[in-house]
Amino acid sequence: MQKIDFTDAQAALGFVMPAFYNIEQTVYKRRYPSFDYASLIPVITEGSEWARGTLFRSSDAAGKAEFLSGKGFDMPYADVTRDQFLKGFELAGIGYEWSLEELQVAALEGRQLGSEKGEAARAIAEQFLWQTAMTGQTEKGWTGLVNDATVPAALAAATGTGSTTTWSTKTPEQILVDINSAIEGIVTSTQEVEMADTILLPFARFNAIATRPIGNGADKTIATFLRENNTYTSETGRPLTIRTLRALNTAGAGGTARMVAYRRDPEVVRFHLPMPHRFLPPFQKSSMTWEVAGILRTGGTEIRLPKAVSYIDGV
Repeated sequence: MQKIDFTDAQAALGFVMPAFYNIEQTVYKRRYPSFDYASLIPVITEGSEWARGTLFRSSDAAGKAEFLSGKGFDMPYADVTRDQFLKGFELAGIGYEWSLEELQVAALEGRQLGSEKGEAARAIAEQFLWQTAMTGQTEKGWTGLVNDATVPAALAAATGTGSTTTWSTKTPEQILVDINSAIEGIVTSTQEVEMADTILLPFARFNAIATRPIGNGADKTIATFLRENNTYTSETGRPLTIRTLRALNTAGAGGTARMVAYRRDPEVVRFHLPMPHRFLPPFQKSSMTWEVAGILRTGGTEIRLPKAVSYIDGV
């Protein structure tokens, strides 16, 4: 087998590039369900990858109709209030490198370089985006889906044994009241404009309602009964989505478990990802290493209608 001269840049490039494209294709075919933020938050990838951010404008009607005299001059007028909000985007990255030894050994054995490093970089990127989407990034002053300070937060009703709030001390009926209260709270605070269609729970709380019967001798669990009998389904005829989210285990006040109720719609909440993670072509950064940079740009989670979201702590 002919030995490749890696001191010749063109010869080295001819070996590295086919390996890179094969690895890139393999990596992006894989899925990472444990970091599936897109199923919980609408992901927005529109616009320029290199935009500074996105500008969001909102408006509302103002004014009040009043009784008038037939000859009066005091006509009340309507007006429109306008606000605008800017959400900035930031660059992040995770890549990998090949050493001269790895290149030489692979060339000598007549094989392509393995995809393990690329897969590791991709998995780390997805984990970074998941954390950003759910809890934000302290370095950038960002919050996420489960800890936005503008979202109304309340303590679960103290109706459990000994006036506790935790579901482990409550009856199935009391648990159902807690969940329906979260949905109804959104309806009330938005004057019946918004209604939650999704409930997120810590795994232990979800597991409890998924396995605990609704009553003695009942053939339905709390979760089964809840999906059929809740404020949202009764009003719309559509099923209520109930999902687990490990980020909720200690997201509540004082490190307590938190429940999140919200309408899963980009009008309410969105995750800005103008540039999903991607690899740049490899380049020789030193006499003994080739680097493959991996970059992404995100603006994190933006909750545009905080009153369409509700936090219930201490469940």
